[in-house]
Amino acid sequence: MHAVPIHSSIHLCLDMQQMFAPGGPWPTPWMERVLPSIVHLTERMPLRTVFTRFIPPMRAIDMPGMWREFYRKWPKVTRQRIAPELLELVPDLRRFAPPATTFDKFVYSAFADGRLHAWLAERSVGTLLVTGAETDVCVLATVLAAVDHGYRIVLVTDAICSSSDAGHDALMQMYTRRFDVQIELAEAEELMHVLSP
Repeated sequence: MHAVPIHSSIHLCLDMQQMFAPGGPWPTPWMERVLPSIVHLTERMPLRTVFTRFIPPMRAIDMPGMWREFYRKWPKVTRQRIAPELLELVPDLRRFAPPATTFDKFVYSAFADGRLHAWLAERSVGTLLVTGAETDVCVLATVLAAVDHGYRIVLVTDAICSSSDAGHDALMQMYTRRFDVQIELAEAEELMHVLSP
């Protein structure tokens, strides 16, 4: 792997929230397994970390199109029903924000409303070090949008997780086989060795 300059990179950590932790309404069983790698990377670059939070609507009717059907299937996670603390980052990461920046999003992709891309462009960011949940949903949507924007993407393989092992494994193969030029894969420890000022 080529050097990754910190000054033009951002650690983008997706949706590491209580709602996806064990005991939440959408548990990702091995979130706890990847959390130490995410914490390690955040400690290395706290000012250059961006957390996202997936925020459901108040009611299903507040969303457009098929999102309404989605939340009719999952009414317990609408903000009318869900405990507000479940929308927060997990405690091990919450302590970093601030100085880390947090963006709330209302769909899968962190790039959907344009705010994140504008924020990154203002800071001349060219590389995204991607961690978080879930490999085959919000990570997938965000990474593909980032590809379209032309970012260098480093997917930190031991710092992403899914509630579906089959979905995770299929996506890792797809990233390797179909996006080998635009998406790099690295474990957190390997990435630490190539981060440069």
